[in-house]
Amino acid sequence: MKQANVDDTEDVSLDFGNEEELALRKAKIRHPLATFFHLFFRVSAIVTYVCCDWFSRSFIGCFVTVLLLLSFDFWSVKNVTGRLMVGLRWWNQIDEDGKSHWIFEARKVSPNHMANTEAEARIFWLGLIICPVIWVVFFFSTLFSLKLKWLALVIAGISLQAANLYGYILCKMGGEGDISTVAASFLSQTVFQTVSDKVLP
Repeated sequence: MKQANVDDTEDVSLDFGNEEELALRKAKIRHPLATFFHLFFRVSAIVTYVCCDWFSRSFIGCFVTVLLLLSFDFWSVKNVTGRLMVGLRWWNQIDEDGKSHWIFEARKVSPNHMANTEAEARIFWLGLIICPVIWVVFFFSTLFSLKLKWLALVIAGISLQAANLYGYILCKMGGEGDISTVAASFLSQTVFQTVSDKVLP
């Protein structure tokens, strides 16, 4: 009966540090304040839009409040939470010839700087994707209910939220390729990963 020879002197690598880091990435939120404000302004804008008729009869007051919340959300997501939560940043600049250029930055992961946690990344992308979809629903409900005075506000909400989504999808994909192809690929990848995480914990 033959037996396989095992070399007792062979080193077996058991990298417990990587397992600990992986568990930390899955469980911990490293930037709780940024995570809070990533959702606070956009959720507040939606809640204020839905409930403003109950609390105030002033159309101008509601309009300005929601627009300010949307503006705060756009600035904070574009300049702060994207950089902290997923290590991405984008902006658009116009050169001397009047041409528009998209510029993308991604943080390089080094041994001294731990990668962003999966919990933060999931919160960031879900908030970034779901809220524009809600504003699109508001757009159609405004049209069908003939509340046309709110149409400008809803379009502003779609524009500001979609601009951040567009910028970060391009930033995530390296700024290459057609946006429709990139967006379809990114959304299918995100949905597949979310479903697989729930089915296979």
